[in-house]
Amino acid sequence: MQASLAEIFLWAKFQIKIQQYYFAANNYQLPDGQIITIGNERFRCPEALFAPATVGREESGIAEMVYNTIMKCDIDIRKELYANTILSGGTTMFPGIADRMQKEITSLAPSAMKIRVVAPPERKYAVWIGGSILSSLSTFQTMWISKQEYDESGPSIVHRKCF
Repeated sequence: MQASLAEIFLWAKFQIKIQQYYFAANNYQLPDGQIITIGNERFRCPEALFAPATVGREESGIAEMVYNTIMKCDIDIRKELYANTILSGGTTMFPGIADRMQKEITSLAPSAMKIRVVAPPERKYAVWIGGSILSSLSTFQTMWISKQEYDESGPSIVHRKCF
């Protein structure tokens, strides 16, 4: 079926808008007052999370890491893990990251799986909040490692105190 001239025109117009948005530079003021200009780096940096090869790295992207991790788990809990993937940390604050993760994991996971990626609004601080709650538990205090203990024993101290 041949595309009409109107369809071709609209497609071309859409492509131009995408390019203008992609290449448009935005100015940002830093806390010290300095102004920096950021162009398409806004898209290239987060893309490296999904496709590390774009920055010369051979690692798997985050969606593939999630998939591989779930596939290493017991088959009986995989369905629950696919349906309850929660994003946390400052790096997850990029716009659209939850939708992208959902699409990427959906493309990797078995087709019958229901994929749900949750990006809570407080996710930027979720790791800190969880760590502070954990550290306040009296049962966790026996696992604390002082600098002196670490200097004396090295990384193996973790296995003795925590497991």
